[in-house]
Amino acid sequence: MGVQLDDAADKAAPRTGKGGAPPARRGGGRRAGRGTPAGSAPRTEGTATRRTAAAPARRTPYLLLLPALLATAVFLGWPMVRNLLLSFQNLNMKELIQHLTDWRGTGNYQEILGSEQFWRVTSRTVVFTAVNVVLIMVLGVLIGLLLARLGTTMRLVLSAALVLAWAMPVIAATTVFQWLFDSRYGVVNWVLDRLGRHSMAHYDWVGSQLSTFFVITVLIVWQSLPFVALNLYAATTTIPKELYEAARMDGAGSWKVFTSVTFPFLKPFFLATTFLEVIWVFKAFPQIFAINQGGPDRLTETLPIYAFTEGVGNLHFGMGAAISLLTIVVLLAMTAYYLRLTFKQEQQEENGL
Repeated sequence: MGVQLDDAADKAAPRTGKGGAPPARRGGGRRAGRGTPAGSAPRTEGTATRRTAAAPARRTPYLLLLPALLATAVFLGWPMVRNLLLSFQNLNMKELIQHLTDWRGTGNYQEILGSEQFWRVTSRTVVFTAVNVVLIMVLGVLIGLLLARLGTTMRLVLSAALVLAWAMPVIAATTVFQWLFDSRYGVVNWVLDRLGRHSMAHYDWVGSQLSTFFVITVLIVWQSLPFVALNLYAATTTIPKELYEAARMDGAGSWKVFTSVTFPFLKPFFLATTFLEVIWVFKAFPQIFAINQGGPDRLTETLPIYAFTEGVGNLHFGMGAAISLLTIVVLLAMTAYYLRLTFKQEQQEENGL
């Protein structure tokens, strides 16, 4: 009973603040502003101060990007503008020497788009790119998975060989392949002759369209494999080991483990790498030009070689500029189609989940 009374007295007694004065009631007292307790500074000043301090922080990323944007505009944007202007001109050796400007309008584009040669070269370039990218991705994935399974010593040896192949300059590698497939002194013909294929002793690998494309494809695939294989191996190291152990315990074989664990986990890597390889193979120029300059009879010309041959080789600079811009358009169309398929597949997976 006494305890209850003491509690009641405590509740009834007014609470005092420091110095015996009753504390300010919640919501009472003079307010400096809406929602601001009496005696405190207005919130508007603090908000303004924070906004002033945050403004430079928001501009910092754009200031850091400014040098790269300026360099891109100078070294890429201005040449593109000049190339666009040249594509509307009739610029041959005569106009170049006499400093004449002969505007042709869209005549260059009409002539190119109405030419059967352009469409043959375009379809050839698309097929050439597709074949090379498929071979690069398939072989690169196999080598990358092999690196993940090898021991430390063999992995270092194979990685070093891949890095050396990747580091070799393009023209140097192309020269080596020219010697390998040389008709008189080539190692490839000598090996085939030793294996019993005597008809290949002096075979001319750059004498026909298919054999020339075969040499170019082997060269480009050989140069591209290290990038795919090493990146795939690095990506596999991020996959938790428990996933593989769980799949093995469920009785999954090697193919099932790849399709159920490795591929879903590394799908972003496959999409990004395929996208980069499409661009790299499509615009390949030094390998094709150094092997046989688009021959024989211009049957191995791709769009970059076609633009160079018409512009520099035949001294039709306006025509070459128009072909180069159309090459960019074709590449952008292929890229847009690939990205559309990628985004559509991702949306379907998200909706399925």
